[in-house]
Amino acid sequence: MTLVTTHPDRQMAEIADKVRNGERLSLEDGVFLYRSDDLLTIGQLANEVNLRKNGKKVYFIENMSLYFTNICEAHCAFCNFRKDEGQEGSYTLSPQEMIEYVDKHIHPGVREFHIVGGHNTSVPFEYYVESIRALKQQYPDVTIKAYTAAEIDFFSRISGLTYKEVLETLISAGLETLTGGGAEILSDQYRKKMRVDKANIAQYLDVHRTAHQLGLKTHTTMLYGSIESLEERVQHMLHIRDLQDETNGFQVFIPLSMQPISPKASIRRRNSAYDDLKAIAISRLMLDNIQHIKAYFINIGTQLTQVALTMGASDAHGTIVREKISHAAGALTPAGITREDLVWLIKGAGRIPVERDTFYNEIKIYE
Repeated sequence: MTLVTTHPDRQMAEIADKVRNGERLSLEDGVFLYRSDDLLTIGQLANEVNLRKNGKKVYFIENMSLYFTNICEAHCAFCNFRKDEGQEGSYTLSPQEMIEYVDKHIHPGVREFHIVGGHNTSVPFEYYVESIRALKQQYPDVTIKAYTAAEIDFFSRISGLTYKEVLETLISAGLETLTGGGAEILSDQYRKKMRVDKANIAQYLDVHRTAHQLGLKTHTTMLYGSIESLEERVQHMLHIRDLQDETNGFQVFIPLSMQPISPKASIRRRNSAYDDLKAIAISRLMLDNIQHIKAYFINIGTQLTQVALTMGASDAHGTIVREKISHAAGALTPAGITREDLVWLIKGAGRIPVERDTFYNEIKIYE
């Protein structure tokens, strides 16, 4: 295939040779790609890598996002979801209240509950365990994907248990995989400036390492578009790549586009489509040992998700039903989407929609 280069460039050509020869890209390569304005070449290279890994298949799942509590001890600067105890709009649902909510909104195709929430110190660790157990008993055929690595670290602190003991307790209650959140940007400087007063870099990685050692396949994210440098974005990917070399436990990498605090925020307060596509494509090129890169339509919109499917993304997320965290922060996208719309969206990008379960087993191919 002939490479389209809008600005013929020796370093870009060297990176293209590396990609095509299956050689690993360096920190310097990743930063160069971020600084380059040649989005078409970057996207084309990422597309080649994705086609090599996944063909034209794009995966999605019928899932529901659930939030047991929004009360949180952390005060991360970017979060508009959290509340203090007693603050207007704060809540903590009992397991029975959550079951009533799910009964009202679930439909027969749902295969996964995606569960995250606040670090609520007013309830014990056992509350979080019972929340999982109650859902698994009520909906035994639905996979429980619950809690971020930062939440697992929080549970360890409030219970006095090790990460391994926390995870084993949750697994016995029905936990089957961890969500990817809590990573934000894996940089000490970033975490200090953004008041990320929860699991640090080593703790985030160690929770996932421990989960992988216990046999869980997990997910991981990067929240980009605020104060971090381009070097910090690429270094974040290298932290994840190094752990994947060690454990091979990550199923998918999810670049999350930072949302402004208000839905009325101007376009100048939002990441550009150009930056969002770069995040997808460069993730695909840097993370050679992770099978899937997700285009998260909640943050980047459905039409940009279609474009991302030709620039390295092989996962279009899921139906969600009702997303709250990004929308609390000002997302303008739909809070959920139907299976029919997802199939249409993927086919519209010239790809083959594949309905999957949590672990990327294929349920149905929509030729």
